[in-house]
Amino acid sequence: MERAGRVGRLTGVDYCLGDGDGSATMWSAPPDVDLDGDGGPDAVALDLDGDTRLDDVLADLDGDGLAEHAVLDADDDDVPERFFTDDGSGTWSVSVDRGGQVRWFGLDGAEHGAGGPVVDFDGDGQTDDRLIDSDGDGLADRVMSKGLAYVDTDGDGRWDVKLADTDGDGTADAATRL
Repeated sequence: MERAGRVGRLTGVDYCLGDGDGSATMWSAPPDVDLDGDGGPDAVALDLDGDTRLDDVLADLDGDGLAEHAVLDADDDDVPERFFTDDGSGTWSVSVDRGGQVRWFGLDGAEHGAGGPVVDFDGDGQTDDRLIDSDGDGLADRVMSKGLAYVDTDGDGRWDVKLADTDGDGTADAATRL
């Protein structure tokens, strides 16, 4: 499936989905699902898997204006959720199944067992930092944390680069080697 387009902060979600024949269709809808549990809608409910139920969602959880998460069967207690993230190419090709669980390393280098996809990465006592496993190997290689992102560029489990979005526009303004 093609990657979603822009997600408006509170006004609407524009998204584009491939039709299977190489074409794509654009839609717009107001966010109507609170996927991250913060009390505000950040996703739109859709039927992405063709089961005729509006139990799938596209979400912008890092607040950058682009939907980067798809969750299938989000409200079905009988079927485990399936999580997908954008791999950066514009397609939902990275499955983060395992209930969204991935192994991850803290900034101190200590390995944490399966967790996520939302954890307390920065140690502030709030479970609001998002793990991303972009290569699907079960080990987080990105984490989004309140205007900061940490990236494991070589897949060794250690964070190599810290990105900072200082003006809140969803684009990194600074990069620091760790």
